[in-house]
Amino acid sequence: MTVIVIGVVVIGLLAAVAFFGALRRREDQTVGYLSRETRQRDRASSRSTGAEVEAAAVSGREVEKQAVLARREDSTALVKAETAPPAPWVPPDPEILAVNRRQFLNRSIVGSFAVGLSGFGAGVIAFLWPQSSGGFGSKIRVGSISEIKTKIQQEGGFAYYPEGRMWVTEYPEGALEKARAVYSPSELAGMEAGVVALYQKCVHLGCRVPSCETSQWFECPCHGSQYNRVGEKKAGPAPRGLDRFAMSVTGGALTVDTGLIIQGPAIGTNTTGQEAEGPHCITGGGEH
Repeated sequence: MTVIVIGVVVIGLLAAVAFFGALRRREDQTVGYLSRETRQRDRASSRSTGAEVEAAAVSGREVEKQAVLARREDSTALVKAETAPPAPWVPPDPEILAVNRRQFLNRSIVGSFAVGLSGFGAGVIAFLWPQSSGGFGSKIRVGSISEIKTKIQQEGGFAYYPEGRMWVTEYPEGALEKARAVYSPSELAGMEAGVVALYQKCVHLGCRVPSCETSQWFECPCHGSQYNRVGEKKAGPAPRGLDRFAMSVTGGALTVDTGLIIQGPAIGTNTTGQEAEGPHCITGGGEH
Protein backbone atom coordinates (compact mmCIF):
# COMPACT_ATOMS: atom_id res chain seq x y z
CA MET A 1 0.00 0.00 0.00
CA THR A 2 2.84 2.34 0.89
CA VAL A 3 4.65 1.45 -2.31
CA ILE A 4 1.62 2.36 -4.33
CA VAL A 5 1.32 5.75 -2.65
CA ILE A 6 5.02 6.45 -3.24
CA GLY A 7 4.65 5.50 -6.94
CA VAL A 8 1.67 7.81 -7.36
CA VAL A 9 3.58 10.67 -5.74
CA VAL A 10 6.60 10.10 -8.00
CA ILE A 11 4.44 10.00 -11.11
CA GLY A 12 2.75 13.24 -10.02
CA LEU A 13 6.11 14.93 -9.50
CA LEU A 14 7.35 13.82 -12.92
CA ALA A 15 4.14 15.08 -14.55
CA ALA A 16 4.53 18.43 -12.79
CA VAL A 17 8.14 18.74 -13.97
CA ALA A 18 7.16 17.93 -17.54
CA PHE A 19 4.29 20.43 -17.46
CA PHE A 20 6.44 23.29 -16.13
CA GLY A 21 9.20 22.46 -18.62
CA ALA A 22 6.79 22.68 -21.55
CA LEU A 23 5.34 25.89 -20.19
CA ARG A 24 8.82 27.44 -19.93
CA ARG A 25 9.69 26.51 -23.51
CA ARG A 26 6.47 28.17 -24.72
CA GLU A 27 7.32 31.31 -22.76
CA ASP A 28 10.84 31.33 -24.22
CA GLN A 29 9.44 31.12 -27.75
CA THR A 30 6.97 33.91 -26.97
CA VAL A 31 9.64 36.35 -25.74
CA GLY A 32 12.11 35.50 -28.57
CA TYR A 33 14.34 32.82 -27.07
CA LEU A 34 17.14 31.87 -29.55
CA SER A 35 18.33 28.34 -29.97
CA ARG A 36 22.01 27.34 -29.93
CA GLU A 37 22.18 26.90 -33.69
CA THR A 38 20.72 30.35 -34.22
CA ARG A 39 23.27 31.94 -31.88
CA GLN A 40 26.13 30.19 -33.72
CA ARG A 41 24.89 31.49 -37.12
CA ASP A 42 24.66 35.01 -35.70
CA ARG A 43 28.28 34.89 -34.50
CA ALA A 44 29.49 33.69 -37.94
CA SER A 45 27.48 36.41 -39.66
CA SER A 46 28.92 39.12 -37.41
CA ARG A 47 32.46 38.01 -38.29
CA SER A 48 31.74 38.13 -42.06
CA THR A 49 30.10 41.55 -41.70
CA GLY A 50 33.19 42.89 -40.05
CA ALA A 51 35.30 41.69 -42.98
CA GLU A 52 32.98 43.33 -45.45
CA VAL A 53 33.14 46.56 -43.50
CA GLU A 54 36.92 46.44 -43.65
CA ALA A 55 36.78 45.73 -47.41
CA ALA A 56 34.38 48.60 -47.87
CA ALA A 57 36.71 51.03 -46.19
CA VAL A 58 38.05 52.18 -49.58
CA SER A 59 38.53 55.80 -50.52
CA GLY A 60 36.00 57.57 -52.76
CA ARG A 61 38.71 58.26 -55.36
CA GLU A 62 39.29 54.54 -55.83
CA VAL A 63 35.57 53.99 -56.28
CA GLU A 64 35.38 56.64 -58.98
CA LYS A 65 38.44 55.23 -60.76
CA GLN A 66 36.89 51.77 -60.82
CA ALA A 67 33.66 53.21 -62.25
CA VAL A 68 35.55 55.01 -65.09
CA LEU A 69 37.37 51.81 -65.99
CA ALA A 70 34.09 49.90 -66.06
CA ARG A 71 32.55 52.47 -68.46
CA ARG A 72 35.57 52.27 -70.79
CA GLU A 73 35.32 48.50 -70.95
CA ASP A 74 31.60 48.75 -71.78
CA SER A 75 32.26 51.32 -74.53
CA THR A 76 34.83 49.10 -76.26
CA ALA A 77 32.27 46.29 -76.32
CA LEU A 78 29.78 48.37 -78.40
CA VAL A 79 29.51 47.66 -82.13
CA LYS A 80 29.02 50.58 -84.43
CA ALA A 81 25.84 50.20 -86.48
CA GLU A 82 26.09 50.47 -90.23
CA THR A 83 24.32 53.45 -91.74
CA ALA A 84 21.52 52.54 -94.22
CA PRO A 85 21.37 54.35 -97.59
CA PRO A 86 18.68 57.08 -97.81
CA ALA A 87 15.35 56.14 -99.41
CA PRO A 88 14.77 57.53 -102.92
CA TRP A 89 12.50 60.62 -103.05
CA VAL A 90 9.14 60.12 -104.70
CA PRO A 91 7.11 63.23 -105.59
CA PRO A 92 3.62 63.29 -103.96
CA ASP A 93 0.53 62.79 -106.09
CA PRO A 94 -1.33 66.13 -106.49
CA GLU A 95 -4.66 64.26 -106.51
CA ILE A 96 -3.88 62.91 -103.06
CA LEU A 97 -2.68 66.19 -101.57
CA ALA A 98 -5.60 68.41 -102.53
CA VAL A 99 -7.66 69.79 -105.40
CA ASN A 100 -7.51 73.29 -106.70
CA ARG A 101 -10.47 75.60 -107.03
CA ARG A 102 -11.13 74.75 -110.67
CA GLN A 103 -11.11 71.02 -109.99
CA PHE A 104 -13.47 71.51 -107.06
CA LEU A 105 -15.93 73.50 -109.18
CA ASN A 106 -15.76 71.03 -112.07
CA ARG A 107 -16.41 68.08 -109.80
CA SER A 108 -19.26 69.91 -108.05
CA ILE A 109 -20.93 70.70 -111.38
CA VAL A 110 -20.56 67.13 -112.63
CA GLY A 111 -21.90 65.80 -109.34
CA SER A 112 -24.90 68.13 -109.48
CA PHE A 113 -25.70 67.03 -113.03
CA ALA A 114 -25.41 63.39 -111.99
CA VAL A 115 -27.77 63.86 -109.04
CA GLY A 116 -30.26 65.80 -111.17
CA LEU A 117 -30.25 63.23 -113.97
CA SER A 118 -30.64 60.42 -111.44
CA GLY A 119 -33.70 62.10 -109.92
CA PHE A 120 -35.19 62.79 -113.34
CA GLY A 121 -34.60 59.21 -114.44
CA ALA A 122 -36.18 57.85 -111.27
CA GLY A 123 -39.23 60.08 -111.83
CA VAL A 124 -39.61 58.93 -115.44
CA ILE A 125 -39.31 55.29 -114.45
CA ALA A 126 -41.87 55.74 -111.66
CA PHE A 127 -44.25 57.46 -114.10
CA LEU A 128 -43.91 54.80 -116.79
CA TRP A 129 -43.84 51.83 -114.44
CA PRO A 130 -47.08 49.86 -114.69
CA GLN A 131 -49.14 50.03 -111.54
CA SER A 132 -49.87 46.69 -109.95
CA SER A 133 -52.83 47.91 -107.90
CA GLY A 134 -56.03 49.69 -108.84
CA GLY A 135 -56.35 53.44 -108.99
CA PHE A 136 -55.70 56.23 -111.41
CA GLY A 137 -53.42 55.12 -114.23
CA SER A 138 -54.74 51.55 -114.26
CA LYS A 139 -57.77 49.71 -115.55
CA ILE A 140 -60.65 50.14 -113.13
CA ARG A 141 -63.69 47.91 -113.09
CA VAL A 142 -66.38 50.48 -112.34
CA GLY A 143 -69.29 48.06 -112.04
CA SER A 144 -72.28 46.84 -113.97
CA ILE A 145 -73.95 49.23 -116.42
CA SER A 146 -77.22 49.03 -114.51
CA GLU A 147 -75.53 49.93 -111.21
CA ILE A 148 -73.72 52.84 -112.85
CA LYS A 149 -76.91 54.26 -114.37
CA THR A 150 -78.66 53.98 -111.01
CA LYS A 151 -75.85 55.92 -109.37
CA ILE A 152 -75.99 58.58 -112.10
CA GLN A 153 -79.69 59.13 -111.47
CA GLN A 154 -79.23 59.20 -107.69
CA GLU A 155 -76.48 61.85 -107.96
CA GLY A 156 -78.40 64.21 -110.23
CA GLY A 157 -77.13 63.10 -113.63
CA PHE A 158 -73.38 62.92 -112.79
CA ALA A 159 -71.60 60.02 -111.06
CA TYR A 160 -68.12 60.78 -109.74
CA TYR A 161 -65.48 58.06 -109.15
CA PRO A 162 -62.51 59.51 -107.23
CA GLU A 163 -60.30 56.42 -107.64
CA GLY A 164 -60.29 57.09 -111.40
CA ARG A 165 -60.56 60.91 -111.24
CA MET A 166 -63.48 60.65 -113.62
CA TRP A 167 -67.09 61.57 -114.20
CA VAL A 168 -69.44 58.98 -115.68
CA THR A 169 -72.64 60.22 -117.33
CA GLU A 170 -75.32 58.68 -119.52
CA TYR A 171 -75.00 58.83 -123.27
CA PRO A 172 -78.34 58.96 -125.12
CA GLU A 173 -79.01 56.10 -127.48
CA GLY A 174 -80.42 58.44 -130.12
CA ALA A 175 -77.06 60.23 -130.49
CA LEU A 176 -75.07 57.11 -131.37
CA GLU A 177 -75.31 57.63 -135.12
CA LYS A 178 -73.56 61.02 -134.86
CA ALA A 179 -71.15 59.66 -132.26
CA ARG A 180 -69.88 56.93 -134.61
CA ALA A 181 -68.70 59.63 -137.01
CA VAL A 182 -66.73 61.47 -134.28
CA TYR A 183 -65.50 59.10 -131.60
CA SER A 184 -63.02 56.19 -131.57
CA PRO A 185 -64.01 52.54 -131.04
CA SER A 186 -62.63 52.55 -127.48
CA GLU A 187 -64.97 55.46 -126.67
CA LEU A 188 -67.93 53.99 -128.53
CA ALA A 189 -67.68 50.75 -126.53
CA GLY A 190 -69.06 52.56 -123.50
CA MET A 191 -71.35 54.93 -125.41
CA GLU A 192 -73.16 52.03 -127.08
CA ALA A 193 -73.77 50.64 -123.57
CA GLY A 194 -75.22 54.02 -122.60
CA VAL A 195 -72.38 55.65 -120.60
CA VAL A 196 -69.28 57.80 -121.14
CA ALA A 197 -66.25 58.22 -118.83
CA LEU A 198 -64.78 61.77 -118.75
CA TYR A 199 -61.50 63.00 -117.24
CA GLN A 200 -62.23 65.50 -114.44
CA LYS A 201 -59.57 68.00 -115.58
CA CYS A 202 -60.50 71.09 -117.59
CA VAL A 203 -58.59 71.14 -120.89
CA HIS A 204 -57.98 74.90 -120.54
CA LEU A 205 -55.63 75.12 -117.53
CA GLY A 206 -56.24 71.86 -115.71
CA CYS A 207 -58.73 72.85 -113.00
CA ARG A 208 -61.05 70.17 -111.66
CA VAL A 209 -64.39 70.69 -113.40
CA PRO A 210 -67.51 70.27 -111.24
CA SER A 211 -70.98 69.51 -112.49
CA CYS A 212 -73.82 72.02 -112.39
CA GLU A 213 -77.07 70.42 -111.28
CA THR A 214 -79.28 73.24 -112.61
CA SER A 215 -77.82 73.54 -116.12
CA GLN A 216 -76.84 69.86 -116.33
CA TRP A 217 -73.50 70.92 -117.78
CA PHE A 218 -69.92 70.83 -116.55
CA GLU A 219 -68.85 74.38 -115.64
CA CYS A 220 -65.27 75.25 -114.71
CA PRO A 221 -65.01 77.80 -111.84
CA CYS A 222 -61.48 78.89 -112.86
CA HIS A 223 -62.16 80.60 -116.20
CA GLY A 224 -65.75 79.75 -117.05
CA SER A 225 -65.31 76.97 -119.63
CA GLN A 226 -68.55 75.01 -120.09
CA TYR A 227 -69.23 71.52 -121.45
CA ASN A 228 -72.47 69.61 -121.98
CA ARG A 229 -73.30 66.45 -120.07
CA VAL A 230 -71.19 64.21 -122.36
CA GLY A 231 -68.18 66.57 -122.21
CA GLU A 232 -68.55 68.42 -125.53
CA LYS A 233 -67.38 72.05 -125.37
CA LYS A 234 -70.17 74.67 -125.22
CA ALA A 235 -68.51 77.94 -124.07
CA GLY A 236 -65.44 79.54 -122.52
CA PRO A 237 -61.74 79.49 -123.38
CA ALA A 238 -61.35 75.69 -123.52
CA PRO A 239 -59.73 74.61 -126.85
CA ARG A 240 -61.79 71.39 -127.12
CA GLY A 241 -64.17 69.16 -125.23
CA LEU A 242 -63.29 67.26 -122.08
CA ASP A 243 -60.76 64.46 -122.46
CA ARG A 244 -62.13 60.98 -121.87
CA PHE A 245 -60.93 57.45 -121.14
CA ALA A 246 -60.96 54.26 -123.16
CA MET A 247 -63.81 51.98 -122.11
CA SER A 248 -64.72 48.34 -122.52
CA VAL A 249 -67.84 46.40 -121.55
CA THR A 250 -67.57 42.71 -120.67
CA GLY A 251 -70.46 40.69 -119.31
CA GLY A 252 -72.46 43.84 -118.71
CA ALA A 253 -69.67 45.43 -116.58
CA LEU A 254 -67.82 48.61 -117.48
CA THR A 255 -64.03 48.75 -117.28
CA VAL A 256 -62.30 52.12 -117.69
CA ASP A 257 -58.62 52.35 -118.64
CA THR A 258 -57.48 55.49 -116.82
CA GLY A 259 -53.98 54.96 -118.17
CA LEU A 260 -55.21 55.76 -121.71
CA ILE A 261 -56.52 59.35 -122.00
CA ILE A 262 -58.20 60.24 -125.28
CA GLN A 263 -58.21 63.86 -126.39
CA GLY A 264 -61.62 65.56 -126.25
CA PRO A 265 -63.70 66.34 -129.34
CA ALA A 266 -63.04 69.47 -131.37
CA ILE A 267 -64.92 72.74 -130.84
CA GLY A 268 -68.31 72.60 -132.53
CA THR A 269 -68.93 68.91 -131.81
CA ASN A 270 -72.48 68.52 -130.50
CA THR A 271 -73.70 64.97 -130.97
CA THR A 272 -76.43 65.14 -128.32
CA GLY A 273 -77.79 68.65 -129.04
CA GLN A 274 -78.17 69.23 -125.28
CA GLU A 275 -78.63 72.85 -124.24
CA ALA A 276 -78.58 74.26 -120.73
CA GLU A 277 -81.55 72.91 -118.81
CA GLY A 278 -81.54 75.67 -116.20
CA PRO A 279 -79.49 78.55 -114.72
CA HIS A 280 -75.73 78.28 -115.00
CA CYS A 281 -73.61 77.79 -111.91
CA ILE A 282 -70.78 79.85 -113.48
CA THR A 283 -71.88 83.08 -115.19
CA GLY A 284 -70.08 84.69 -118.10
CA GLY A 285 -68.77 81.45 -119.60
CA GLY A 286 -69.69 82.49 -123.07
CA GLU A 287 -67.68 85.73 -122.87
CA HIS A 288 -64.29 83.97 -122.83
